[in-house]
Order: sequence, then structure tokens, then C-alpha cells
Amino acid sequence: MSTYMAKAENIDRKWYLIDAAGKPLGRTAAEAAVLLNGKNRADYTPHVDCGAYVIIINAEKAVLTGNKLKQKYYRRHSGYIGGLKEVQYQTLMATRPELAMELAVKGMLPKNSIGAKSFTRLKVYRGPEHNHQAQKPELL
Repeated sequence: MSTYMAKAENIDRKWYLIDAAGKPLGRTAAEAAVLLNGKNRADYTPHVDCGAYVIIINAEKAVLTGNKLKQKYYRRHSGYIGGLKEVQYQTLMATRPELAMELAVKGMLPKNSIGAKSFTRLKVYRGPEHNHQAQKPELL
């Protein structure tokens, strides 16, 4: 019996819509990462990018459990001495909730070219409106 291997040109990519309102940010990101990887598909193949497109709406209404709003920081470094920039998640969720969601999803994707390609199929929106109605996304 031979093992089925999906081919990149034969992948039928579906569109999924995830509403993050009232859900924990990490659980929403984990659900999106599984769909972007294609691990929910029966024909999943690890070395082939067989994931779907994912639209996340209401990112500003996603919640962080526990004391994460005050204790968790988004850190980045410019590369120069003293170039560390820190933003508390309370501020980040108030100003750029899309970035917080994208960072959470990106951290759950593989750290290779397939993960980078999968990340480009993620669309995150602050509010309930999105401009992908023509793709007829399936609500999760």
C-alpha cells in the first residue's frame, strides 16, 4: 500500500472566517494556525503547503486571560545598543489588536518557508467588516 502525497498544484484552498469576539486570543490563534497549516485536512502532507485562507474578524474584542494584559509585553529590538522597545499588551490591544493576533498566529506556525508562505494567507481585521465576501468564507 502506498502513502498518498499531496501535490502543491492540486490543493483546493478554502476560505474560513473566525470571529474572535469574546474568545481567548491564544485559542483563536491556535485554531487559525491549524487551518493555515492544513492539519485539519485528510490529505495533509508535512512537506507541502496545503493550508487554507483564514480571515479573523473582531480582533479588538479578543480577550487575554489572567493577568496577561498587565504582565505580558511585546518586545522588539532595533539591533542598536539600547534599542529594546517594549509595549504592554494592554496598550497593544487598545492600539493595534491586529498585530497582537498576527504575532500569536505567527508564533504557532512552522519556522520555515512553508510557515512564511502560510502566514501570507492570514487576514486579520479589527472590527466585524472585511472585504473578502466574494470568496464566500465558511464561518467557524
